[in-house]
Amino acid sequence: MEYRNLGRTGLKVSEICLGTMQFGWTADEATSYRVMSAAWEAGINFWDTADVYSVWAKDNPGGVSETFIGKWMKQAQIPRDRIVVATKVRGKMGPGPNDVGLSRLHIMNAVEASLRRLQTDYIDLYQTHSADEETPIEETLRALDDLICQGKVRYIGCSNYLAWQLMRALWTSDKHHLARFNSLQPNYSLAYRADYERELELVCRTYGLGVIPYSPLGGGFLTGKYRRGQPIPPGSRGESSQRVQGAMTEKNWNLLDKLGELGRAKDKSISQMALGWLLARPGITSPIIGPRNLEQLKDNLGAVGLRLTPEEVKLLDEASAWQAAPAR
Repeated sequence: MEYRNLGRTGLKVSEICLGTMQFGWTADEATSYRVMSAAWEAGINFWDTADVYSVWAKDNPGGVSETFIGKWMKQAQIPRDRIVVATKVRGKMGPGPNDVGLSRLHIMNAVEASLRRLQTDYIDLYQTHSADEETPIEETLRALDDLICQGKVRYIGCSNYLAWQLMRALWTSDKHHLARFNSLQPNYSLAYRADYERELELVCRTYGLGVIPYSPLGGGFLTGKYRRGQPIPPGSRGESSQRVQGAMTEKNWNLLDKLGELGRAKDKSISQMALGWLLARPGITSPIIGPRNLEQLKDNLGAVGLRLTPEEVKLLDEASAWQAAPAR
């Protein structure tokens, strides 16, 4: 397993990050523990979660994923300094008007709740889940800076920010001498390149932010389970996911064909090749995988150490190329 610095920090994380949104949703507690144990044994040291995971699931009040991680770390006796735990704050975690957002009040309450669920006294990477335009960015960053000074948080990052929102945050940190975001978590894959590459990529590379893409397999489209002209497999995410259905274009079917062709030559699956393309992109730190069982984890781990040739990267770049909107 290769370990990479998270942006311009000394924090070293595995080239694959274990996403845990499915814990307490499509993976029950026992399965979640098995997946975490197998990932740990494979050398993954980077866990990503959020306090809201997964409130949309039946009988899930939020915080379940964090709770599972905390219980697993204790039961498996994982040395705390050998695992990098990332979680997020922003989503609604209670009935009150201050139980959501990026106000100082909510951040200070939310971090304590996350620490309790994770059964730890610090969070390695604390991320804002999305921007909060109702709260001044100075208030958010001051609260996060205070958490770093208190030792409750080691580094901070953000997710789902537009380029101007990220630049505003970086500028505010610089102006007021506050801790700055060290990472960005964008939706980025071969099937969804434009939103990140249009503006965010240049910001991250210029200012040295680590990039931790979520949905690196396009919400499941880049796994190969969906095929041109065939019905959507029953019970799959594609039955209800607009993201997956939106990816079902002739261009993306051709992309799957190219991934399959290149993968067969390397004895790699379509999903492994899609992850390999991300690992070859400049500035990418760790794609976040989201296996809901050991079979999916095993397939994802097949991308560890995979290094595509420049020719292979070029072919996939061309197959997934996007066009910028014409200037007005």
